[in-house]
Order: sequence, then structure tokens, then C-alpha cells
Amino acid sequence: MTKIYHADLWGSREDKYRYLQEHDVTTVKWAEIFPQSPFYLFTPQDKDLRKEYEFGWKITAIMPINTLGFQTHRDHFAIDFDRENLYQRLKVFRDLSQSDDKIRHKYELKDNRDWQVEDARKKLSLDNNWEKSLIICLYRPFDWRPCYFSTVAMDYPRSILQKNMTMENLSLLCSRQQATPGFHHVWCADTPANDCVISTTSREANQVFPLYIYPDTQNNQGSLFVEKSPNLSSDFITAIREKLGYIPTPEAIFYYIYAIFHSPTYRQRYAEFLKIDFPRVPLTSNDKLFKDLGTKGQELVDLHLMKSKKLNKLITKIGGDGDNAVTQVTYQPKEQCVYINKSRYFEGIAPDVWEFKIGGYQVLSKWLKDRKKAKRTLSFDELLHYQKVVVALKETMQLMEDIDQLIPSFPIE
Repeated sequence: MTKIYHADLWGSREDKYRYLQEHDVTTVKWAEIFPQSPFYLFTPQDKDLRKEYEFGWKITAIMPINTLGFQTHRDHFAIDFDRENLYQRLKVFRDLSQSDDKIRHKYELKDNRDWQVEDARKKLSLDNNWEKSLIICLYRPFDWRPCYFSTVAMDYPRSILQKNMTMENLSLLCSRQQATPGFHHVWCADTPANDCVISTTSREANQVFPLYIYPDTQNNQGSLFVEKSPNLSSDFITAIREKLGYIPTPEAIFYYIYAIFHSPTYRQRYAEFLKIDFPRVPLTSNDKLFKDLGTKGQELVDLHLMKSKKLNKLITKIGGDGDNAVTQVTYQPKEQCVYINKSRYFEGIAPDVWEFKIGGYQVLSKWLKDRKKAKRTLSFDELLHYQKVVVALKETMQLMEDIDQLIPSFPIE
């Protein structure tokens, strides 16, 4: 019978070389491991903890209809900070009096297997209602931007997002794997979401789980049926009814899940498993706990969608002279200031808020660096938005602590 052993070695290159010179295969301290389906990992795992974790419901089994976030393969063309800029770009693009080669050069466009400039321009020029696809998308955490949500501009807008997330809806974003350490890879959206909202690499690209599914059939009068249905599996509905004695609203279930995924204890306890597959949801038979966690989850959602009244109580100030051009992004921890150029800064940002991560992004740094790259001068609305993001992050940190205070222990009973 085949046996598998494991050993690892941490330290500097010099320490590793020294260890290898002093040891061989007979003197290394090996640990026998037992890789199991479905991943057959060649690393030691806590079997009891894994069994505890796998007793929960995988999010793909709860919300079976899901898709990778949209991919444009030409963000610089399909997405913009300014709606008018994007509108004018598409207006020129659909003007067939200009040659395809000129358009390619003007907007730095390249044909590929799934998208060609000539075909896209013809399609757009024939669409008299083309402006309807100019919508707002979620591009990065707290970063909504105008986009042209169509195959005219994108390779993969994703049909599931087109049918369901351009309507009134809510979605959960999470990644199957993490390329960056720690489980921070959970977010929400009420608009179509990019595949890298919370991910920095293709390996951890985020999946989108709509809460509701809209039908796409038409009746004889040609009007669209808009009766939405919850994207919750029948098996999961049965399981939660058995636990609680009733079926909560889809929103209540969503908020409960969102709170669980933001529990620091949950993230730390199951870190080994969260980094290799979609997260799992432990259910509770304690109705009060379910509702209390749901309340916290709803507060988180409101913050992350920028709908919370708490955001109106700013905790930062704008200081310094000059304009608001973002030419540098420098944090001074002693002053608790973030400089956007040599003289202008945001004051009152504590180090833990500055360092807070969502997915693979340090949020406050990422938001500014994207605008530095685009050579933007922040508008009044953008200055206000950034200050509200600071509030949202600080409140999120507090809510995460509150969630842990509510949960007596894992596994949840």
C-alpha cells in the first residue's frame, strides 16, 4: 500500500541550504498524510476541523445560478470614470464614416477570436436604442463606474448578469481560491460586477451569485414578465426550514450568510479550507441568533452599497492647499493623513482603516492609485465619496467584531 509523507521548511535561502547540507531523506522529520477527495492535497490537514467545516453548505449549493464576473478584455474602452466621455467614445465608434483602422488606432483596439472592431461597429450602428446599454457597474470595492454593458464593447458581459443584475437585485461576490493570504474575498453588489472586484489575479477571480433570477420569456403582448424567483436551491430551503421551523425571506438568508462570511473567527478557524474552495455556510437552529446575525449582515450590505445613513457622519477632513489632482498616494501614519499630491491630503484615517483589505486590495490605497494612474483631479463628489468609504471601512471593522460577539462558538448550533 502506498504511503505519502510530508515535510516543509521555512526560513531564508541560507537557512534552507544549511538544513539540506545537514540532513538527508532519512533524518528529515516526516509526517504521514492522507490526501482525500476532491482536492487530494499533499499537505497535512486537521481531519476533525475539516469534517466540521464540510458540514456547512457550500455557497454554490445554496445559490446554484452563478457566473464569473464580466470581462471586457478592453477596460480602457468599455469602462470610464466619466459617463459623458464613454458616451462620446461610443458615439464615435458607431459612426461608420470613419474607417475601422482609424478607430482601432484612436482607441488602441485589437481584434481577437471573440470580438472584431468591424462587426462591433456595424452592430452598434444598427442599434437605435444603443444608449440603454450604457449603465453603472461595480469595478472594484466602492468603485462604481460607467460601462457599456454589451458584447459591442465587451468580450464577456455574461448573460446571467445581463438578465438578472441589470434589474433590481442583490448579489454575493466570492472567490473559489485566494492568491493573496487570508480570506477577505467576500463582497456584495446591486449592479453588474467585474470579475476582479475583489481579486487581483485570474486565479482568484470572483464569482457572482444573484439573489433573484428574472425570467427572460415574453408574453403575447411582447411585455417582459418580471416575476423574479429566489436563487436558492430546494434542498437548501428544506434544510433551513428544518433548522428554524420556517422559511426566512431570501434577503434574511442573504444577510445571515453575509454576516457569517465576515466573522473574523470563521475566517481564521477555516482559513485552511477557505483558500482552496468556495466558502461554506453553517446553519443554526437558534432563531434569535439567525436574526441577530442577519441584522448585522444587513448593516454591512448597506455600508458596502453606500446606502447606510452612518456614511453621512464623516470622520475625516480635507486639508492643504492647491488642487485635487492625484499625483501621489502617500500615507503618513503619525499624522493619520493620506496625501494625494504634495500639499493636499485627507486627515483622520487611522492606520488600521488605511490597511484594511477587501479581497486582494488595500481599499483606500487602491481607489486613489487607480485615479493617479488615470491622471484624475478629484471632483467634489469624489472627495466626498472617498471620505464616506473611510466611514464604511471603520464601521465594517466594528461590525465584524460585533458579529463575533454574537456567535458563541463554532460549529454553530
